[in-house]
Amino acid sequence: MNANSKDRYVYGPVPSRRLGRSLGIDLVPFKTCSYDCIYCQLGRTTHKTIELAEYVPTEAVLDELARKLATGPAPNYIGLAGSGEPTLHSRIGELVAAIKEMTAIPVAVLTNGSLLWRPEVRSAIAQADLVMPSLDAGDPRTFARVNRPHRRIEFEKMTEGLITFAEEYRGAIWLEVFVVGGFTDSAEAVEKIAAIAEKMHPERVQLNTVSRPPAEDSALAVSAKALEQIRAQFSGTCEVIAEERQFEPTDSPGPTDIEEEILVLLSRRPCTVDGIATGLELRPNEVIKALDLLCQKGAVRTERRGESLFYERARQA
Repeated sequence: MNANSKDRYVYGPVPSRRLGRSLGIDLVPFKTCSYDCIYCQLGRTTHKTIELAEYVPTEAVLDELARKLATGPAPNYIGLAGSGEPTLHSRIGELVAAIKEMTAIPVAVLTNGSLLWRPEVRSAIAQADLVMPSLDAGDPRTFARVNRPHRRIEFEKMTEGLITFAEEYRGAIWLEVFVVGGFTDSAEAVEKIAAIAEKMHPERVQLNTVSRPPAEDSALAVSAKALEQIRAQFSGTCEVIAEERQFEPTDSPGPTDIEEEILVLLSRRPCTVDGIATGLELRPNEVIKALDLLCQKGAVRTERRGESLFYERARQA
């Protein structure tokens, strides 16, 4: 991202299929992650690691968040997510505590769950209101094929971490299961995942599938009908995440620099015109005009998937 951008770590609010309007906080550099998932909408992982470090300055993050909360529309959640694995940030626990002192808006941690075998990571996110880990495979072979984890993350270690965290944590857990066609959509594959999920007793299981351009073309979407059939294999509350939630525009003031706000958003995730408009509370025609200019400048590129046209920030080679 441009070093002169006024928003380096806080982005949105963005429309989230799981959290409504979420104000995101990015705690690691782009694609710094413990996984290299074949379905990732942000592309291939460029820095695969399990090293905990202060990847971004925590005080600067909090200052930026305070400014954003004071000037922007109130989100439904503050989400620690962004362009990599947030639990790699060594001061995430301090950050959660500081946010909860700053605002009553609930804090959600969106994590791939790969590091929950570490006691210090479980402790760090224990104060969050909601933790949303992922479980995309039910056996070591599928785990290696779909998540392509760091070599020091073993399947058994990862699943034991998920179960231990679920036993210790007092907040809500929403477990995301990302179903990839040809990899994890068979009855046998789902049964293995469901058996692990049952040991966690999450408040809800949320089934997701490919809806944005993935890192690998082999990552295929699963139909809504198939997801409904898969849902029946899980005990407890299990839901299929909707393709897109719609939000009514409000009268709150929009961003003062539309192009910059759009670039900040697209740096974290590809979006459609409607997704940008709802996330930034802009009229679609304003978004289209700004996107046309950004495309002409070479700052934004497009990719069509199915009937939807997605915009993403162009990155320097």
